[in-house]
Amino acid sequence: MSYDPDDSYKSRTTFGVVVLVAVVVVSGLAFFFVARFLSSEGNEAKDSGGAEEPAEVVRALDVLDKAPEQFGPGEVTVDPESADQIFNSLGIGVTTAKPALLVEQIGRTLEAGKVQAAANLIGRKALSEDQVKQLQELAGQARLKLNEDRPISEIGELEVNRRGRWALNLGDDYGPRIYLDLFRKQGKWGVEKVVLPGGGPNGEGLGRAVMGDALGITDAFLQAALRQSFETARSFVDPKEVSDAKIAGLCIVLEEGQYQLREHKPLRAVLNREKVAAFLANVETSDGSQAAQFGINLRRADENSPWRVVEINLDQLLADYAQRVAGADVYYTPLIRNPKGGDTLIIYFGFDEETLTARTERQLEIVSLLLQTDKEKKLTLSGHADAIGSEAYNESLSGRRAETVRQFLVDSGVPPGQIETIALGKTQPRRPNTTVGGADNPDGRRVNRRAEIYLDF
Repeated sequence: MSYDPDDSYKSRTTFGVVVLVAVVVVSGLAFFFVARFLSSEGNEAKDSGGAEEPAEVVRALDVLDKAPEQFGPGEVTVDPESADQIFNSLGIGVTTAKPALLVEQIGRTLEAGKVQAAANLIGRKALSEDQVKQLQELAGQARLKLNEDRPISEIGELEVNRRGRWALNLGDDYGPRIYLDLFRKQGKWGVEKVVLPGGGPNGEGLGRAVMGDALGITDAFLQAALRQSFETARSFVDPKEVSDAKIAGLCIVLEEGQYQLREHKPLRAVLNREKVAAFLANVETSDGSQAAQFGINLRRADENSPWRVVEINLDQLLADYAQRVAGADVYYTPLIRNPKGGDTLIIYFGFDEETLTARTERQLEIVSLLLQTDKEKKLTLSGHADAIGSEAYNESLSGRRAETVRQFLVDSGVPPGQIETIALGKTQPRRPNTTVGGADNPDGRRVNRRAEIYLDF
């Protein structure tokens, strides 16, 4: 009888398969009986009253992928549930790739009085029970109506492409706001924090909430400057670092240039650390045709100290302003550095003229408001002229220009004792009156016909 190696190999293979199947069957039976045993143990514990703590309620809603619901007027119906019932039913909230969509959906839902639905969009980690109660009270008083023209606003970045702040704008243009801080994770945005506007007794005195962090102070400062509210803007700066003239100059440029904060990423975080922060403010003209930006730096002594604006770099903004308002003459700016330190405001005049234009009168109105906030403040007015004409004539003309500015400020309510005038004629030109070759330089003479306002405080 001959030996066949193939038969031996086949028999060994068959035996191995049988053993493997047997092992799988035995393991499955063992797992089944162990599971039955553990299940019976668990049921006995439940029957004996040893119930486990319930897991946290997690009710994540579907990710938003469509425009917010629209609710018609008069459809405000406040949820009947109590604040604690709403809060205890909250889940993790909603995330979406489109933060504006989430913010507006929350706003429209609150506007309709649907506090529970809005709270579900926000999520439990971003809300407190007291905040839910306050939202119910505001909804019951119909005080969550969004601004018709601009229901939501993007405030800016807390951290580049990771954390940002939005606002629900309630009431009129300068009404109160509800702030929503959003965070981005795996490409989706969700709500991280909610700040509601504060109110006095019985809900009176509802005011614009001001966030005390670096982004909040920067936004509040810019909003005040855009409203030409000098004293409010000044309250957010370190007066040792930022001059009143620079604040006034910013107010003038923003108004004359008809600038407004850009809707998309108006404030971009450059640096945001424990004691120092820096933002780029993005502005555009009211028709959206031109854009510019400028830098704002902030600092605080420690985590318990308030943030203060310590530097405003207006170079790029002034360049854009000169391009659009001053016929591309970068020297024709309302704000310059003073050789003695600080900043100086400039009022320009036409050739051989000493009268004010509507533009310069508006600039002086801002200066007069600045002076009237503190009767102890002083300013020095210096009149200047170009090189055409005799020295005596130009000295007289420069004096009349300074006097014109002084009289306008006095007529606007500034006490005469706060103003000192000086006539400097053609002795201190900002730019050469002639070219290197000796020819006339009209552009240089244009910026030399001026009155400088040095705020000595």
